[in-house]
Amino acid sequence: MLRSLLFIPGNSPAMLQNADVLGADAYIFDLEDAVSPKEKDAARLLVTSAIKTLDFDKNKIIVRINPLNTGDCAVDIQAIVPLSPAFIMPTKVSCAEDILKISELIKNVEEKHNLGINKIKLIPLIETAEGIENTYHIAKASERIAALFLGAEDLTSDMQAIRSKQGNEIAYARSRIVTAAKACSIEAIDTPFTDAHDYDGLVEDARIARSLGFTGKAAISPQHVEGINEAFTPTSEEINYARNVIEAIEEGEMLGKGAVSLGGKMIDRPIVLRARKLLSIARQLGMEK
Repeated sequence: MLRSLLFIPGNSPAMLQNADVLGADAYIFDLEDAVSPKEKDAARLLVTSAIKTLDFDKNKIIVRINPLNTGDCAVDIQAIVPLSPAFIMPTKVSCAEDILKISELIKNVEEKHNLGINKIKLIPLIETAEGIENTYHIAKASERIAALFLGAEDLTSDMQAIRSKQGNEIAYARSRIVTAAKACSIEAIDTPFTDAHDYDGLVEDARIARSLGFTGKAAISPQHVEGINEAFTPTSEEINYARNVIEAIEEGEMLGKGAVSLGGKMIDRPIVLRARKLLSIARQLGMEK
C-alpha cells in the first residue's frame, strides 16, 4: 500500500542520501521536471549511483522518467531498469499506446540483463486532457500497471484552467482516475498539494482525496508526509466499526438470517466489502491481526 509518495529531485545528492528517513511509503526519484535539460545526464548518474550504493528498500523506489517523445526516455530506461526498482513512472502518458511502447522498451532491457519479465511495475502519470479521457484504456494496457497517478499542475495548464487549493477544477479528473483504477483493481494516487507551508490545507486536501477513493497521495515537501500518512490511515473508530460489521454478518450467517442490522442500520454487501477492505488495509499497516 502506498499512502505517501515523496518526490526527491534526481539532481539533489543530499535529498537522495536522506530520502529513506523521511517517513514516506515510497520515494519518487525524479529525472523529469525537477531536473533542467542540461542536468539530465548528471541526475541520471546520481540516481543510479544512489540506488546501487545506498541502503534503500527497493520496494519503496519509484523512478520518474522523461516523456516518451524525448530522447531521454529510452536512456532513462536503459539506465534504470537493470537496477530493478519496484516502479517506473512514465510521464505525460496520454494513451494505451504510450504504455505499450514503454513496456516494450523495459522488456528489451529486462531480457538483455536476464531479469524477470514484468517484474518492474508502472505508475503512469496522467497529466493531459487526452490522458484523462483515456484513463481506463491506459490502466488496461499492461499487466505492469500498478496504479494511476493524477498530475494536476500540467493537466490544468493543458486545460487552461486556473489551479486552486480547493481543487474544483480537477474534480472531474479525480473522478476519472479513481473510477478507472477501481475498475482495474489497481491503486489511485492523488496529485501533490503544492503549498508547502499550508499544513492544514494539505490535511484537508488529503482527506478529500481519500473520501473520493484515492489510496494515496504524492508530496513535494517532506513536511507533508506525516499528514498524508495520517489521512490515509484508518482511524480506530473506523477499524472498530469494520470489525463490528464483520462480526454482525458472520453471526447472521450462523443463525441463517438473510439480513442483519447494526446500530439500527441494515448491513448489506457493499458495507461488508468496504469493511473487509478497510481491515485489509489495517493489517497491511500492522494495525490489525
